[in-house]
Amino acid sequence: MFTRMLVSPLRGDAPHSEVLTDLMRAFFAAGHDEKVLLGVGIWLPTGPEDYAVPDLSLVSADIDSHLVENNCYAPACFRLVLEVTSDNWRTDLHTKVGAYAAAGVPVYVVVDREHERLHVFTEPAGDTYASHHVHAPGETAVLGADVTVDVSAVLEAGR
Repeated sequence: MFTRMLVSPLRGDAPHSEVLTDLMRAFFAAGHDEKVLLGVGIWLPTGPEDYAVPDLSLVSADIDSHLVENNCYAPACFRLVLEVTSDNWRTDLHTKVGAYAAAGVPVYVVVDREHERLHVFTEPAGDTYASHHVHAPGETAVLGADVTVDVSAVLEAGR
């Protein structure tokens, strides 16, 4: 877990940013204009100073009323968090799964550039997710919030 550990985003390369831009466009097209945010901290229930900064978040409209401290917000306002892997793919696929599930984040998405897969975790249950779908190139994936993406296109943007 993240006990007393600050998790900060690594500086992504251009393809990392291209994936985020393409996914933001998909959320905007689904009507989530003011609720799609980059680099917003989520306060984690794993310890008094634990938080993470996901690459992209879909949050409730009242996010401002959920500020905890240090520019981090209570998990209750997060509807979806998304990470695009860099050198930290193990953290995104293991440690953060437990942390976001424990926080009750309904949907956690990982664009795994290392293994060319897109992971969609749903139904948080304790420190894990009851549902984990792994999508390969050639498939489509539902990211929640009425957003469906072409996995091949997402992974191609990340190369």
